[in-house]
Amino acid sequence: MPVPSYATEKSCGSAGSVFRPQGLLSAISRKLNRHEPVRILAIGSSSTEGVGASRPDRAYPAQLQADLSEVWHETVTVVNAGIGGETATMTVERLEAALRAGGYDLVIWQVGTNDAVAGVAEGSFRALLERGISAAKTSGTELILLDQQYFPTIRDPARYERFVQLVGVVGEERRVPVFSRYAMMKQWGERSTEDLRSMLSSDSFHMSDKGYDCLASRVASDIASMVVRPVAQTDRTALAAAGRR
Repeated sequence: MPVPSYATEKSCGSAGSVFRPQGLLSAISRKLNRHEPVRILAIGSSSTEGVGASRPDRAYPAQLQADLSEVWHETVTVVNAGIGGETATMTVERLEAALRAGGYDLVIWQVGTNDAVAGVAEGSFRALLERGISAAKTSGTELILLDQQYFPTIRDPARYERFVQLVGVVGEERRVPVFSRYAMMKQWGERSTEDLRSMLSSDSFHMSDKGYDCLASRVASDIASMVVRPVAQTDRTALAAAGRR
């Protein structure tokens, strides 16, 4: 039975830009243009694992795989390496091990929520971000950072937002793309509390099926925007004809 999709502009909202790209994903572009399969590692904590989803294929990595396969019409595998409760200290070690093993064209690192909530020092968190980014750059693997979630019961908003800002600042400094899940979810809440509530599971913290679907759809669209595909022959003919008018 097909999995229902919630990810329409109407249901997900036409939120402003929440993605900061840093150039093109050249390696993935080359693989797709040779019609070779693409492998993506989604690594992080419970939001990657899919806590709050009704079943594993509703977690965002599975939905991202379906979305990118549909967009690219090529074989795309998104490996879910999420482990609930992890802070960056634990995830970065698994990230380094995965990068050493190789075999991935892109890594999406969902990071920072548990660090902000658990009282990790800001300087330590920044050092871990730098460590993971350096490992990706050393291995030659493309990396996207997926920042913290927004939820209505943040206990110390000022501290929490400093952690969100750290992800953006470090991504900018190291020229790593950042998808701001925090900004996207906060925009949902600003639109209406009902919209945000529909994106969250019963714990009002993790995402629901709909929230994960909308996240995957937005991430897929932004990844696709950094990939260059050749213009089909029919498109080239149409463009040439238009130029002669």
